[in-house]
Amino acid sequence: MVQEAENINSMDFDVLTEIGNIGAGNAVTALSQMINARVDMYVPQVRMLTFQQLAEIIGGEETLVVGIMLSLEEDIEGSMLFLMEADEAHQIVAQMMGYTSWESGEFTEIEQSALTEVGNVITGAYLSAISKLTNLTIVPSIPYMAVDMAGAILSVPAIEFGKLGDQALLIESRFRDMDVDISGYFIMIPTLESYDSILSALGIG
Repeated sequence: MVQEAENINSMDFDVLTEIGNIGAGNAVTALSQMINARVDMYVPQVRMLTFQQLAEIIGGEETLVVGIMLSLEEDIEGSMLFLMEADEAHQIVAQMMGYTSWESGEFTEIEQSALTEVGNVITGAYLSAISKLTNLTIVPSIPYMAVDMAGAILSVPAIEFGKLGDQALLIESRFRDMDVDISGYFIMIPTLESYDSILSALGIG
């Protein structure tokens, strides 16, 4: 029976938290391989938040962020977002491109392409971990990248999935790269039916 996202019990939330931990670990490993540098991950913080709270966690609705968004189909339907502040995205690009220094500002076409590939690889690694854990098929769409204020980017899934509930699963992954702490935010927004599918696949739904 489909349950409201707001009413997910503590056992279910513990399971979703563990999935978030494993998925984020996979994603950070993939990032480390992409940029050819050691990336250390702190224990991810997993929370169920409203879309309004998500914007506040990321720094406020007017914070400039890079967002990689893709939709999910097959056994798990919904949406997946990976967000990071624009300045931190510049640092990732600098590491990938071998820059000795970087400046804030607009991303070049090559840098945007690199960031899209980063988003594609790390969200793919995240979803692959969930697929293996649950034995469910997840087919992601081609990723779409946007550089905009957090409120604007979050408004897309908020409108699309608002009718199913106003909460999403946030996995805040802080990692250390180049001696700098960088925060990346994985936001998974399955449909309520997909929440049930995940829990049932793990034998607790």
